[in-house]
Amino acid sequence: MDDIRIGHGYDVHALGEGLPLIIGGVAIDHEKGFVAHSDGDVLAHALSDALLGALALGDIGLHFPDTSADWKGADSMELLGKVYAMVTSRGWTLGNADMTVLMQRPKLRPHIDRMRGNIARVLAVPVDRISIKATTEERLGFTGAEQGAAAHAVVLLMRG
Repeated sequence: MDDIRIGHGYDVHALGEGLPLIIGGVAIDHEKGFVAHSDGDVLAHALSDALLGALALGDIGLHFPDTSADWKGADSMELLGKVYAMVTSRGWTLGNADMTVLMQRPKLRPHIDRMRGNIARVLAVPVDRISIKATTEERLGFTGAEQGAAAHAVVLLMRG
């Protein structure tokens, strides 16, 4: 089974009043946004971690540490592109990605197609290889209390 790899990624960020909310490269109008060193895009971060994890390359914090001024305010979609370049330079391509965003509000369904398109464009794959779902967690936990948002991502990489 040297021709396929599976990776999982998870990311979470607190929400704060008056900050930008960017998910999957889409700026969403909302009263709260991510408290983060970069733009805080939990979806791009989880996907980056899944890609890195599939090849045992560590995590996004290893490659783009939040202690470095170089990454302050960074566009997470650009970081995702850099991560995918690491993947392809080693001879791997994305088979598919399946992701879930956990967030009470706002409703993300109206934005998911744009998120899918953004990610497909950055990874240079057909959009039908990118799945994004959203759930509210029914007001339970930190996401339900609107204190933060999280995302999970699973990827299948293929050699060649």
